[in-house]
Amino acid sequence: MSNLADSSHPTRPAIAWIGLGIMGSPMSENLIKAGYDVTGFTLEQDKLDRLTAAGGTAAGSIAEAVRDADVVITMVPASPQVEAISYGPDGILENAKSGALLIDMSSITPQTSVDLAKAAKDKGIRVLDAPVSGGEAGAIEAVLSIMVGGEQADFDAAKPILEALGKTIVLCGPHGSGQTVKAANQLIVAVNIQACAEAVVFLEKSGVDLKAALDVLNGGLAGSTVLTRKKDNFLNRDFKPGFRIDLHHKDMGIVTDAARNVGAALPVGAVVAQLVASLRTQGDGGLDHSALLRAVERLSGAQV
Repeated sequence: MSNLADSSHPTRPAIAWIGLGIMGSPMSENLIKAGYDVTGFTLEQDKLDRLTAAGGTAAGSIAEAVRDADVVITMVPASPQVEAISYGPDGILENAKSGALLIDMSSITPQTSVDLAKAAKDKGIRVLDAPVSGGEAGAIEAVLSIMVGGEQADFDAAKPILEALGKTIVLCGPHGSGQTVKAANQLIVAVNIQACAEAVVFLEKSGVDLKAALDVLNGGLAGSTVLTRKKDNFLNRDFKPGFRIDLHHKDMGIVTDAARNVGAALPVGAVVAQLVASLRTQGDGGLDHSALLRAVERLSGAQV
């Protein structure tokens, strides 16, 4: 009997998934739907229960999750968490098999990705940095934009997996390049949300029908993916987190720091970074980044 009869997916790599948050849970489920075997680990038991309910396997530790994996995918909040799960005796690099491919989809500093790739190479582990854009909705719908840094051969090997998670998948250059492009993405998104928020307050204070105004604006040059995705948040003042202010604050720190290191001026980006930071200090860090509207409302005299 051939191998084909022994296994339903003989050529599919076994995947370990570390980090099952707002993005990680739906993304891992899309891999399961695509026919991959996914073993996951995260800190919250309810997230592990969700994974097993979707057809995945829950592991009791990082070491257990990655031991037999061909591909390890990580999706955690920031550089310190990536370092915590990657290094040390209980981390990915000590416990994954030689030849495994580590795809870090977290949004972290470019330097952290470069350092991780270097450390992993010593263990015979290949690395791609592959941060994403598209938020929770993009993760659920598997239409994320995925910006990748690393070697062409590793990118080619990862492509079928990434195609189950996103729609626009591009190798942007060597290790760290994906993170640099992601930082630029977060700069554009934050400035765009801020502009939309200012327009919303201006329109409302002028007594215009906000829904009608946003519809017509979105049909012209002022239209954007940001406005399409966030229009209802603005209209309904619904700031349930798809992407939290806390995380955008972290990302604005990454882009302003990286820009300073390469000698690029971000005058508008720096102002928006401060507005995001101020929103966080006002207690809105757990809200969606469309809550930048609340900061503009406060500046315009509203009690929110």
